Amino acid sequence: MQLKSRKNTNARGVRAPIGTSGGELKGAHLAWERGVMLAKAGEWKQAEQAFKDACTKAPQDPVYLLNLARAELQNGSHVAAADSAQRALALQPDNEVALNILARALHRQRRHQEAAALLQAAPASMQRDAVYYQDLGEYLFNARMYEQAIAALFEGLARNIDHALSHYRLGLSFNALGLKKEAVECLRTALVLGLGHGDLAAQSLVAFIEHEVCRWDHAREDVARMREMVRKLPTNAAAWISVFAQVTLTDAPDEHLTVARACARFHGQGIKPMPVRKPEALPTRLRVGFVSADLHQHATSALMAEVFEKLDSSRFEVILYSHGPEDGSAMRERMKHAGDRFVEVSALSDQDVASMIRHDGVHVLVDLKGHTRDGRLGIFAHRPAPVQVSYLGFPGTTGADYMDYFIGDAIVSPLSHAAHYSEKLALMPRCYQANDRQRALPQPMTRQEAGLPDNALVLCGFNQPFKLSPDVFDVWCRLLQQLPHAVLWLLQWNDQAPDQLRQEAAARGIDPARLVFAPRVGARQHLSRFALADIYLDAWPCNGHTTVSDALWAGVPVVTYSGLSFASRVAASLLHAVDLKDYATSTTGDYEAQALALAHNPEERVRIRRHLIEARDTAELFDSSGFTQDFGKLLAAMAERWSRGLAPDHIALEGAAS
Repeated sequence: MQLKSRKNTNARGVRAPIGTSGGELKGAHLAWERGVMLAKAGEWKQAEQAFKDACTKAPQDPVYLLNLARAELQNGSHVAAADSAQRALALQPDNEVALNILARALHRQRRHQEAAALLQAAPASMQRDAVYYQDLGEYLFNARMYEQAIAALFEGLARNIDHALSHYRLGLSFNALGLKKEAVECLRTALVLGLGHGDLAAQSLVAFIEHEVCRWDHAREDVARMREMVRKLPTNAAAWISVFAQVTLTDAPDEHLTVARACARFHGQGIKPMPVRKPEALPTRLRVGFVSADLHQHATSALMAEVFEKLDSSRFEVILYSHGPEDGSAMRERMKHAGDRFVEVSALSDQDVASMIRHDGVHVLVDLKGHTRDGRLGIFAHRPAPVQVSYLGFPGTTGADYMDYFIGDAIVSPLSHAAHYSEKLALMPRCYQANDRQRALPQPMTRQEAGLPDNALVLCGFNQPFKLSPDVFDVWCRLLQQLPHAVLWLLQWNDQAPDQLRQEAAARGIDPARLVFAPRVGARQHLSRFALADIYLDAWPCNGHTTVSDALWAGVPVVTYSGLSFASRVAASLLHAVDLKDYATSTTGDYEAQALALAHNPEERVRIRRHLIEARDTAELFDSSGFTQDFGKLLAAMAERWSRGLAPDHIALEGAAS
């Protein structure tokens, strides 16, 4: 965002200096003039140096300091910009330009709450105009202070009702508070006003949130509009887009790659990569870094914990870079001791984290977030490590030319699908998904305790509701029609979806009472009640990932439909890894037929349950030691190519060829 002074400035926010006459300050003035010319030409690095020269010669001139701060901000030197702005404020405490630059510098250091507090404590003389409240709303939103953000954004809209970005941020704030209906209305308003490059982001979120609450009246229309906007994206577009919405709502890997590339460019805008690290002989212990916001009680940690713990310490040094919250959980504590080092970087800028990683000498850097909430692809855009890898957190390509490899397997990401990925494929010889054998085992629980009828056939669909669609629900309701003694057991992820789904069931001729909703509970209790299900019905085009793994661990038969994209093929990979590949179907018709046949065959369900209970000790999916050994081999193979001066290329460990 371009910063502008509200008084005594020209159109570029540069005010003529005061008190700089006299021969002794002529050099400072000339340096300042040179900096202004360079800034106007977009030569910000040289401008910054010129302004530094001016400040060295006249350190007490606030104008020189402000111009320096602005150049430093433009060049990504956020800590330096904050320091220069603070020095200017010390000289002129009521200077609005200095205060705004300082707030923006704090914001870009991810010190969002401090930036908001600075604006809130601004002198009474400072204008509280629309821009003030727009900035305040942005900082409060990023500080997760959503109610205050909403109040600030409404104040801004009272002064400028047509500010589309404020309506968009209101939508995000309402969504974060679980107020989905209000969120959609704000996002639709932003679309009407026009967000330019942000229109696709807003449209994607509208479609996604409507699916979250299962309001399908406009579902097909919203998704169709989103896909049309994707097709119209310029070839070299750089725009913020909800890529996660794209990969979960559509089975169109070519479109997924298009939006991922545009969003990856957005994250890399204005970033000058670090100097290329020249190939070198690998040390005895390969230094591997993992970057994630989910190193606490989260599905990613639940899957990865043993990998961090079991990577051979004689061959690997594991550093976990955490940019997520401290939740005080047992898993958080486990993560802190899972590797050789646990580094908290949530308060650092992307550039600062990248500098730390380069200083640490990391050979292979693994991103566990991708295009998911709180992802930090900007760290990777700085190119701190010679080998950069995407794994697990995001079910698809990052689209980033600064990511070298994507870890998958021969089912979720076969080499025949390589054109759908910007990265080179690195294929595991077994299912790509890590699993933790230390997870809880299901404990005895009665159906009555879980709110289920004792004698019903329990069809379970614990996928999050955004994975449901009219097409999925049509099949499920047809199954209920053919299985009059069955109930559909769903997880209550939010307050709005249950009533919507009951209405959808009634519209399809199903008694809404046959839908049973399970409240959200802790992981141990969840696995125990999971075992009460007779069949797990997977969703598409985004399958259950951790959820299907949980179902198999609990001994529940799973039926899935696998499509073209990574997200739609995960459950198939999981089923192959427990030797139940026949229950991964390739058409929705086969999916429905297989589920119906299993429902009518209690002996087969018992066989599968026994097979899965034994599989906890025998199947590849749950062999965390074997998985970790293979994972280490894959990391070493990537690093080995770099050390030999070879460009990244597809890697398939023995047994992973596709």
